[in-house]
Amino acid sequence: MPTVHLPSRAFVTVDGPEAEHFLQNLITPDLAALAAGEAKPGALLTPQGKILFDFLISRTRDGFRLECRADVADDLAKRLTIYKLRAKVSIAVQEQELVAVSWGDDSSASQSDSRVRDLRFAEPVWRHHEAALAATTDETAWTALRAENGIAESGADFSLSDVFPHDVLYDQNGGVGLKKGCFVGQEVVSRMQHRGTARRRVMIARSGDVLPEPGTEITVNGRPIGTLGSSADGAGIAIVRIDRVKDALDAGHDILAGDARLTLMIPAWARYTLPETTAAD
Repeated sequence: MPTVHLPSRAFVTVDGPEAEHFLQNLITPDLAALAAGEAKPGALLTPQGKILFDFLISRTRDGFRLECRADVADDLAKRLTIYKLRAKVSIAVQEQELVAVSWGDDSSASQSDSRVRDLRFAEPVWRHHEAALAATTDETAWTALRAENGIAESGADFSLSDVFPHDVLYDQNGGVGLKKGCFVGQEVVSRMQHRGTARRRVMIARSGDVLPEPGTEITVNGRPIGTLGSSADGAGIAIVRIDRVKDALDAGHDILAGDARLTLMIPAWARYTLPETTAAD
C-alpha cells in the first residue's frame, strides 16, 4: 500500500456538543451527509462566495477534524473562533499529528478520501493521522494521482480568496451542500448554481512536452484563459475558462502553457460540459 507523508498538511479540530450545528451554519459541505470514516472536501468562504480556506473534514469521537494546509491552520482556527460566540465548542490546531495519504488496501484507522474517483490506480484512497506509518516523503505519486483525477488544492493549484467553489468542482464532488441551507457565502454559490454561470472549471492538462511550473498562464493566441497548477508524470491541474477552451477547440488553435502544447480534458467523474455557445468578450 503506497503511503505518502504530507508535511504541508495539518489538522484543526472542532469538538463539543454543538460542533455539528456550529459548523453546519458556517462551512460549505452538508455535515448531515458526512458518514463516519469519510473525509469530505469543504471550505469556509468569504461573504462574496470565494474560498477563504479549503480542507477535508471528517468525524471524530468528539466532533470534527479539518485537514488543511499547515501554513494556514492557525488562521483557520482563529477565523472559526471569531464565529464561535457562545457556541459550546473547542477549536484547536493539532500540531503533533502527522498527515499521510495512501491508496490500496483498507485500513480501520483511516478515512476514505471522497474526492478521488481513482482513474489511474483503480484503488481507494485513504487519509491517515498516525505518525508511526511507514511512508515516503516524495509526493510525486500523490500529485500524479490528484492530477489524473482533477483534484485541485489551494497553494498547489489556486490561491485562497481567488476562486469560487464551482471553479474547483466543489459543486460536483460533494464539497458544497447545495440543498442544506445557509452558510457563509451561500447566496453567491446558490446564484451561480441556479443561473449556471460558472465559467472557470478544473480540467486535466496533458502534454507531450514537459509541463511548466505551477502558476504558468494557459494561453490561446497569447491571450490568457487560465492557469496551470501542480503536475506530475505528464498530467496537470488546469483551472480555465471553459468558454474560451471551447472557442480554441472549435477554431483549432493551440492551447499552451509556456511552450508546452496542452490537451485539456474534463475529469471523467465530473458532470459539467463545455458550453455550446462561444465566449463573449
